[in-house]
Amino acid sequence: MGQVSEQVNQKAFGWAARDPSAVFSPFTFSRGATGENDVTFKVLYCEICHSDLHMAKNDLGEFCTYPLVPGHEIVGIVTEIGSKVEKFKIGDKVGVGCLVGCCRSCENCVNNLENYCPKMIPTQGAKYYDGTTTQGGYSDIMVANKHFVVYIPDDLPLDASAPLLCVGISVYGPLRFYELDKLGKHVGVVRLGGLGHVAVKFAKAMGVKVTCINTSTNKKKEAIEHLGADSFLVSSDQDICKAAISTMDGIIDTVSAPHALEPLIGLLKTNGKVVLIGCLEKPLELPVFPLLMGRKIVGGYASGGMTETQEMLYFASQHNIAAYIDVITMEYLNTAMDRLAKGDIRY
Repeated sequence: MGQVSEQVNQKAFGWAARDPSAVFSPFTFSRGATGENDVTFKVLYCEICHSDLHMAKNDLGEFCTYPLVPGHEIVGIVTEIGSKVEKFKIGDKVGVGCLVGCCRSCENCVNNLENYCPKMIPTQGAKYYDGTTTQGGYSDIMVANKHFVVYIPDDLPLDASAPLLCVGISVYGPLRFYELDKLGKHVGVVRLGGLGHVAVKFAKAMGVKVTCINTSTNKKKEAIEHLGADSFLVSSDQDICKAAISTMDGIIDTVSAPHALEPLIGLLKTNGKVVLIGCLEKPLELPVFPLLMGRKIVGGYASGGMTETQEMLYFASQHNIAAYIDVITMEYLNTAMDRLAKGDIRY
């Protein structure tokens, strides 16, 4: 049964950026009260995502309100629930991903695509229904409407499941939607980083052939022996790339920097699909003729709706899928952000 709390704000402690320098410091702020449809949980882990750094620097051309507490892959243990919350109970492992609100009535929302709602409310740095600014998971507690809270299966490690709330759904979703999850399909994964290594895990669990596409061989052994990739293609090796032309049904492109699409399109079979999921600051050049000559598609995918996110977590649980992680304390946050900006991370 739910516990009915008094309608008073809850004191929260986090780390916030105060301006576009993206230097983080301790920050005390208020979370809303646990309303009748809300879930409050103690935050135990929150992934550091590159988009958090972009958000803190306000360099995506989006409105940013400071102080900003980032974090949109948040997991922890339920401490309080509203009187109308039946899906969760105190002590459950739960998470909140990229969104905490939407209109709940538009075509996208009705079709469980809340992430594409024109009035979608991101977990960090956005205006909530009550006019306050949403603050993310670099904090000690989280309060969210039950609709935007997902259950973390008991057999998933809580720390390594946090990235699945963004990274996981961002690769699981396009594999399903673009029908690259069928037996016999051949999928390429570009760049074996945070998104890429999880994409390989999900694709292999779906039973498809996977080729990792990287700029160097430094992760080849790991890709083959630990992640289970079937092959490894070095994009700078023209002979190897030439041999792989027209061999793939689809490619999950996780690159977040400017890069050429034409070589990737050339790797596709007729009707093949390149799916962009990297967060790009500048537009890419689109080579049209190769698309016309192969009836090929360049598509995109961003996060996922709540039903799909929960489905992804159950799939991850069934197939023992979790992200590779390094666990740090909040006091290490600024150093971690510097390393992230420099690319000084493994995954």
